[in-house]
Amino acid sequence: MKRSILLCYTLLSLTGLSAQSVWNPGQHAVIQSSRSDGRFSSSYAIAHQLIKNTRPALAFRPDFTPKEFRRWQDNVAKAMKELMCFPDYRPEKAPVCVSREPREGYTLEKWEFYPLPEAVCTFLVLRPNQADTPRPAVLCIPGSGMSKEGLAGEPGETEKLNDDYRSERVSMAKNFALKGYVAVAVDNPAAGESSDLEKYTHGRSYDYDVVSRMLLEVGWSYLGYTSYLDMQVLDWMKQDKGIRADRILVSGFSLGTEPLMVLGVLDKSIYGFVYNDFLCQTQERACVMTRPSANGYRPFPNSIRHLIPNFWKYFNFPDLVACLAPRPLILTEGGLDRDLDLVRAAYRLSGHPDAVEVHHYAKFADPQSRQNLSALPEGLDRDTYYRLVNVDGANHYYKNEFVFPWLKKIGF
Repeated sequence: MKRSILLCYTLLSLTGLSAQSVWNPGQHAVIQSSRSDGRFSSSYAIAHQLIKNTRPALAFRPDFTPKEFRRWQDNVAKAMKELMCFPDYRPEKAPVCVSREPREGYTLEKWEFYPLPEAVCTFLVLRPNQADTPRPAVLCIPGSGMSKEGLAGEPGETEKLNDDYRSERVSMAKNFALKGYVAVAVDNPAAGESSDLEKYTHGRSYDYDVVSRMLLEVGWSYLGYTSYLDMQVLDWMKQDKGIRADRILVSGFSLGTEPLMVLGVLDKSIYGFVYNDFLCQTQERACVMTRPSANGYRPFPNSIRHLIPNFWKYFNFPDLVACLAPRPLILTEGGLDRDLDLVRAAYRLSGHPDAVEVHHYAKFADPQSRQNLSALPEGLDRDTYYRLVNVDGANHYYKNEFVFPWLKKIGF
């Protein structure tokens, strides 16, 4: 062993390197300046510092007065409208039902809509049998790698695009329909029926990033485009004779929670929300996930489909969820109590503290099992980040066991 160490130092000496220059990822986990003036030469470090120094102008403050809170909600909506860049376009034709098939307990409809010139998109409607009067309805938005067909408990457009559609943990829309609600299921862009070549090649490993990049090049974003499409479907739901326009719930799983927040901030007529993901500060996530891998790459906080230019200048996810108050809301996969308490504070301020219900992953249901941090340390890798924000990724699924008792409780 001593001879090996001696040989190592000899080689370092022969190559002109010092022992301090040997690559050690742990030594670079936290971004630090080596200069006495505290400046950085690394462009990554400079960009990292820019993010750290950004203070969202519309962050929620628990010390708002009720009047300030309402004014803040209006300002959040104005900023969101600006960021989402919805086009000023009126579809040339109304949505059209292209098929209708019976299922046990409900009828499955497929609809087309035409949100942009030369564009056709689709959604599914699951109407419970004996629906003689308008019923409450749920707009169901899937997670990454999922499709509207999976939400409806149906096989994909091709076998390669099949979700685990027989699982109740996937078939969100079917679950709602069997409980008597009208369920409307959409695709996320670049997934399911709206994907490109995946049905021939790599299946549900959808290429969201190329579409996201192209949208960014024309001044839009993946979330802006997604929310624009979902808003078209939401507007149709309000006009459908079988749906109660005053009883529309938006239910988002994982990636689907992002358009849920946008719709909720922009459309005050939405009755309530199912937020099926953990809640986090995305800006903080980018700041603290800095530990490099063995090959010298820093973690990528999230893919380009989550990028909305200027978003962090205004707010973070907990601010947007707080903006949904006082409408009924359930969060099913926890997060840091710090962020969840911010949402609870907003609901207290709105005068409806009982309108929000929070659940954690079973692994973290006991408060003693959770991390209770006011701030996350820098220098984290992805796995450590998830552990510190109380995420049990292996059990990330749609939490029917929480959602349906909650719906009964709120009388939906």
